Amino acid sequence: MTGTLLRILIFGAIILLILWGVRKIWRDWTGQFKQLDKERHARDLRERQQPDVITLKRDKDGKFRPPEDDGR
Repeated sequence: MTGTLLRILIFGAIILLILWGVRKIWRDWTGQFKQLDKERHARDLRERQQPDVITLKRDKDGKFRPPEDDGR
């Protein structure tokens, strides 16, 4: 009986260690991807502030065109 119980405890400990490792890897990856998304968003906001950037608007037919009040 003690051999079976010891075997169950060992397998349980191994499974817990594997799950803990997978959880840690998952958190590291998702954290890294969130950081990359924040950096990309900040870069996009900086690029929008440049004077040569034109904001396009969707027209009725679904195509993106510059707004009509751009002075052309």
